Amino acid sequence: MASNEERSIQFRDDDFRLIQEDIRIMDTKLETKPTTFFKDALRRFCKNKSSVAGFFILAILILLTIIVPIVSPHNIDLVSSSEKFLAPKLFKTGTGFWDGTRAGKHIVYDADNEVPALSDKHSVESIRQALVSLTVEPDPTYIDNASTYGTGGVIVFATDAAVAGRDAFLQSKPAEFTNKGDYRVSIRFSDEENVSASKLGEYAVYLRYGEGPEDRIMIRDFSRDYSDIDFDITGAMNEQNLKNIYAQLVFDLRGTSDSFRYILLKSVEFTGGERAKNLEELEEIGFTDATDMINNGDPNSPGYWSCSGRKGIHNSEIYYCDYVIDTYMLVYGNADPRTYSATELSAWIENGWCEYDYKVGPESFVKLSDACPLDEVTDQTVLSVTKKLSSITGTSWNYRKLGYDKMPQFILGTDVSGFDLFKRSFAGLRTSLILGICTAAFCFCFGLLWGSVSGYFGGNVDLFMERFCDILGGVPWIVVMTLCILHLGNNFFTFFLALCLTGWMGTARRTRAQFYRFKGREYVLASRTLGATDMRLIQRHILPNSMGTIITSSVLMIPTTIFSEATLAYLNLGLQGLQAFGVMMSANQQYLGIYPNLVIFPAIIMSLMMISFNLFGNGLRDAFNPSLKGSE
Repeated sequence: MASNEERSIQFRDDDFRLIQEDIRIMDTKLETKPTTFFKDALRRFCKNKSSVAGFFILAILILLTIIVPIVSPHNIDLVSSSEKFLAPKLFKTGTGFWDGTRAGKHIVYDADNEVPALSDKHSVESIRQALVSLTVEPDPTYIDNASTYGTGGVIVFATDAAVAGRDAFLQSKPAEFTNKGDYRVSIRFSDEENVSASKLGEYAVYLRYGEGPEDRIMIRDFSRDYSDIDFDITGAMNEQNLKNIYAQLVFDLRGTSDSFRYILLKSVEFTGGERAKNLEELEEIGFTDATDMINNGDPNSPGYWSCSGRKGIHNSEIYYCDYVIDTYMLVYGNADPRTYSATELSAWIENGWCEYDYKVGPESFVKLSDACPLDEVTDQTVLSVTKKLSSITGTSWNYRKLGYDKMPQFILGTDVSGFDLFKRSFAGLRTSLILGICTAAFCFCFGLLWGSVSGYFGGNVDLFMERFCDILGGVPWIVVMTLCILHLGNNFFTFFLALCLTGWMGTARRTRAQFYRFKGREYVLASRTLGATDMRLIQRHILPNSMGTIITSSVLMIPTTIFSEATLAYLNLGLQGLQAFGVMMSANQQYLGIYPNLVIFPAIIMSLMMISFNLFGNGLRDAFNPSLKGSE
């Protein structure tokens, strides 16, 4: 085996060269100013433009919840049914956008008054005054039901299908006829070609003036002859030697066992000569407009026809229209003329509200103050004996009767109770926001404390605390809320208590997870080796590193609480006695299809609130993340 040979290595001076021989080495001077953790967090938050935008939107909404309920003059405590469902108004009427007008499409047209057929609570004059535009469809629409605004058509007189084989009778009110009145009756049937011939019935028509079968003047015996009738009543009376009868016109429609039958009547007209005494009554008994005859439901009216079968309308004509109406002028415009006594007028004159000289007349009226309830005098009544003023008739703007000094306008409109939606939205949001902030603050503090202890100490302490959370969290939240409401009532404290009973557990779990993540890090172990107490380790080393995630979730707890309150409102468990956002949304959702502004505007406010909290929370998370300290 060869022995190891000793070897020697020789180094020369040029084998080594100092790299930094000519460079002076020293500490680099810091170019940035020293800062604290919170200053650095604020700097990083301000550089996040979306978070700053969310903060400003959130700040504006919070300011509005404080300012609007205080500054707005509108009352949201007393219901005003006359002011309900006013359209949103921000601009002058006629601009076509956000101007307090509401459009109607394909609405029944009241041809007699030349206005759209709106609610009966508004007079025709107020509707005319409020109309901005009106377009009537040129062609009528034919319907088979009796509309108040319909005209024409034909009477459908039919047997009752439920009573097979029984005749049906259509009979007028009785009227007096004499043999010297030259009375005649004209009956017109429908000549429609699309009528099913198999359904047309066999009928008779006669004048009945007694109870016996012979006490009648037969006009047409049972047949299927639907030609028009022009019958001489006086001539028939003379043939039967009748001088004076009290008779009613009767249509007798023969019943069948297999199906119902009907006839179609267009008109029935009674006429008389110079010696006829009751022509006006006979005109009321007959009819030329089938729709008017069907609409006459007063049994005491001369124009009412009783029926033992069924009577209906066919091809009644109605017109439809499109319109744009100023909802504010409709509610607050000139009221109908009203009569005021001379005593009331004297009091207004003494107060300096107006001037009036009844010797001159209505044109002498001069209004001097807005306190005067009158805007115009249209008529006056002077006593014939004393020649003194008795009363005046005048008109005024309706908004004065509702307690306004000038015509109001509502930016977001009004709801079903006549409340200002703008004020009510922010008043309700204020209540919901206070509830959310109080709940989030309590849940954050308690959850932070619970999660810190559980996550830091671990072991049996953590096991006991987690099992407690599992048991409490196993009870459905809605059950906890319902039990609290049933026992304590629907008040603010009940909601706060019920939301806090289980709301803190989310923060506690996140805090516990963060403590398990950071408590074993090297810097924590090093600090403990140097003698740091448990409280110092939690406050100075573990908790600051965990705050980013915890703060973000806690901030989002506020809109979550608002949504929870809204959810309960939809279950009829909302806050009572307070303006709450959820209660308002729940009440308005049934009008979404008719008045969408009642839901859309509050939904936009809620969406802005949610988005702002999300952006703001994300900014806080990045700002309080210690790993990003000093980064751009």
